[in-house]
Amino acid sequence: MSYTVEGTRRLLKRHGWSWQPARRAIERDDAAVDLWKKEVWPRVRASRRPVTAGSSSRTRPVSR
Repeated sequence: MSYTVEGTRRLLKRHGWSWQPARRAIERDDAAVDLWKKEVWPRVRASRRPVTAGSSSRTRPVSR
C-alpha cells in the first residue's frame, strides 16, 4: 500500500499526530542558526529576481 503526501498528512492528522518533529536535533547549534538568519538569509532573500511578466520558456527566441 502507498500513500500520497496529502493522504499521509490526513492520516497523521486523523490520529492526532503531526508530520513535524516533536523535538529539536541534539546537534542543533542555536548560535549558528541565529548567525545564519542574521547574516546569510538577508543576502539569499535579496538575490531573488523581481517578478515580471515574461515567457516560461527557457529557450531564447534567437536559438530556434
